[in-house]
Amino acid sequence: MSQKEYTLLWQDDFDSDSLDLTRWTREVRPAGWTNHELQSYQDSTATAFVRDGCLVLKAHKIVHPDGSVEYISGKVNSQHKGDFQYGRVEVSAKVPAGQGLWPAIWMMPTQESHYGQWPRCGEIDILEVLGHDTSTVYATIHYGLPHRQQQGRWQNIHPRLSDAFHTYALEWEPEEMRFYLDDTLLLRVTDWYTAQDGEPIAPYPAPFNQPFFVQMNLAVGGDWPGDPDETTDFDKAEFLIDYLRVYRKTKGD
Repeated sequence: MSQKEYTLLWQDDFDSDSLDLTRWTREVRPAGWTNHELQSYQDSTATAFVRDGCLVLKAHKIVHPDGSVEYISGKVNSQHKGDFQYGRVEVSAKVPAGQGLWPAIWMMPTQESHYGQWPRCGEIDILEVLGHDTSTVYATIHYGLPHRQQQGRWQNIHPRLSDAFHTYALEWEPEEMRFYLDDTLLLRVTDWYTAQDGEPIAPYPAPFNQPFFVQMNLAVGGDWPGDPDETTDFDKAEFLIDYLRVYRKTKGD
C-alpha cells in the first residue's frame, strides 16, 4: 500500500484494558442462527475481551451436569460505530487451529434492506479459515439473486495461519475489490450484480455501492467446517486480532 494513496479513517490497536464499546458491539445470537453453527454468541467478557494488546474472540465448550453440551463464543461488529464506503481494511490476526473452529473477518451493509436480504444485500469476506486446515485462507464476495459468489483461495501457507500473525487486507473501490494476504494479491473481482424479486438487475456496482461495517467472529461447527471432535482443544480456541485499520482513498487518486 502506498502511503500517498490512503489516509487513515479509523483504527483499533486493542491497547486498552478492555474492549472499546464506542467502536465495537458484542453481538448476541442464538445457536443455529446461521449455517447450522453450534455456538451462541454472548455479550460477555469471557468470549470477547482484550488481552496483551489483542482482541481475543474465545470459544468455550460447556458440558452440563446432565451430559448435554453447549458452545459459546465471541463476535463483535462496528455497525453504526465504524461504517464506511470504499477504502482499505487491514487486519493483523492469528487464527486458532482445531476441527470445527471457523474464524472470520467480514463485512455486511449497514442498511441490509436497501437491496433486500442476503445475498441480494452483498457480503464481503476478508478472511475465512477452517480450523482443521490453517494453511489455507479464503476471501469471498457474495451477491445476486440467485446467489452467486467469487472466491479466492491460497493454500500451503507457511508459517501456518495458526502459528503466526498474518496481515489480511481488502482494497474496495467503486468497481473493483482486491484481497491480500501479507501484501500478496489473493483475489481481484471487477464484476457482480444484484436484483430484487421480480425486478430488473440493479445497476452495477450494486450492491457494493453503500456503506458497510466490519464484523469479526469465531464460529463453532456449521455446514462448512463440520462439528468439533475429541481432538479440538477449546483451551486454545482463541482468535487473536492485533489491530484493525480502515483507510480512505486519497481524493484525486
